[in-house]
Amino acid sequence: MRITTILGSPRKKGNTATTLACFEEHAGNQHAIERINVTGYTIKGCLGCWVCQRTPREPGCIQRDDGNMILEKLINSDLIVYASPVYVWGFTAQLKTLLDRQCSLVKYMEGGGEQLLEGKWAALLTTCAGSGESNADLIRQIFQREMDYLGCTVTGMYVLDKCGEPSELGERAMYIADKMME
Repeated sequence: MRITTILGSPRKKGNTATTLACFEEHAGNQHAIERINVTGYTIKGCLGCWVCQRTPREPGCIQRDDGNMILEKLINSDLIVYASPVYVWGFTAQLKTLLDRQCSLVKYMEGGGEQLLEGKWAALLTTCAGSGESNADLIRQIFQREMDYLGCTVTGMYVLDKCGEPSELGERAMYIADKMME
């Protein structure tokens, strides 16, 4: 299985990155994994120009940045793991830009549409400082709606709450990684 993990955290060694690394270590024994750290790429915001709709079977965004290359990697994946800390009840700005650009993966053509990620599996991994119930509830709703729009099957939404320092996660991060492998 080809797994693409997307780290949306600006903290390359933060709680989300630490927990995601636990999953990648477990899954890497059985599957091919590629991590995309969105902070390492140039991804411009969606212009809302709809030029992407002119090209079937590919993202087709008019912008010349790293966005199309990343979207192509998602198309060629079997499972996509979106990993983000909770920022103001949602995704980080860095990951939100990529999520907005995913609109180019749904084509509204005459006679019907096409979802370029249809049938792909997707999972959400998120971390937050407070309680998962009062901090991660909206990010889960947003994620589910985005995946429904893209035609993906959500395999799970995993929240590691009450996070402090990454060095303190220990068994809790491993527990989430194990749950993701089920």
